[in-house]
Amino acid sequence: MKNKLQIEAAAPANASQLSSNRAERVSKYNYNRELPTQKVLEFLRAQPPQQYELAEIVGKWIWLEFPKASNRAAVNTLHRLGFHWNQRRCVWQHPCGACAPFAAHPQDPRSKYGSYFAADVKPA
Repeated sequence: MKNKLQIEAAAPANASQLSSNRAERVSKYNYNRELPTQKVLEFLRAQPPQQYELAEIVGKWIWLEFPKASNRAAVNTLHRLGFHWNQRRCVWQHPCGACAPFAAHPQDPRSKYGSYFAADVKPA
């Protein structure tokens, strides 16, 4: 009985609100992962320019190559936009709605899909 009381006392009074906030964040994260490439690039262009300058388009995906823990604010912004850290390739990636988790993953997707840097493309 004492353990049960300690657990209940340790839980914050707004625990249900905390879990709903987390569910809301996860929902927004998943929604943002479905955004098209151009929309994500627009968001990146509005952020500090270094992120847009680093944006490499690989197929439909956007890759940003900079250290995982370089800037906490930038990392939080990227995650809210739907980016995830790819440990194998050491890049931040956004699927732009083209996520196929069970598909075969080539060694270097750049060779299969081609790539270019968003900042190198001149607007029409």
